[in-house]
Amino acid sequence: MGLPVIDSYPMPDRSAVPPSCVPWAIDPARAALLVHDMQNHFVRAFPAGRSPVVELVDNIAALREVAGTLGIPVIFSAEPAAQRRDQRGLLVDVWGPGIGHESDAAAIVAALTPRPGEHLLANVRHNAFLRSHLGRVLRSAGRDQLIVCGVFAHLGVLLTAADAFMQDIQPFVVADAVADFSAEEHSMALRWAARSGVVCTTDGLLCDLRIGGTAQDA
Repeated sequence: MGLPVIDSYPMPDRSAVPPSCVPWAIDPARAALLVHDMQNHFVRAFPAGRSPVVELVDNIAALREVAGTLGIPVIFSAEPAAQRRDQRGLLVDVWGPGIGHESDAAAIVAALTPRPGEHLLANVRHNAFLRSHLGRVLRSAGRDQLIVCGVFAHLGVLLTAADAFMQDIQPFVVADAVADFSAEEHSMALRWAARSGVVCTTDGLLCDLRIGGTAQDA
């Protein structure tokens, strides 16, 4: 099937955030930031210069800056290019061959290029925990909260958040720092994520992180 053609749609605002079923509060000393699959191959499926991709990139950049300031580990997941059919397995039947040999297709978008000290993990399935050392990175850093942003909301973002919950890692899905094939699928993903995690906005999460960071310094 491959990626669909994605039309522009409005990025959800605070009024579109579903109520979360848990009372967890973000703690900079416990949190890590996962930027899921923000590669040119996937991001180019969105209409350039329009919603939701403009807000998507800007909001992830803002989260990444504050994470760096507060010493929060920043982790990027990225699908490897030119995988063999036996490596992709059943993904071939749904998404085709995946990222090809194009020179920059597998690269993280320029505005979010990983920096020294940030982690870059190979992501071979939608769930970023599967067949990767994401769990080990979190454990070694003493982190049991995971902020999830990136694409696509109803696939990698949702499945990664669900697996975090299964591993007793509190997931925080940032409603306006993820994007999807459509507004409907975006909304559906947020509703599901709210059943086993916290769904929040970028501004709200940044405010909570700064407050938490100030409390640690006091």
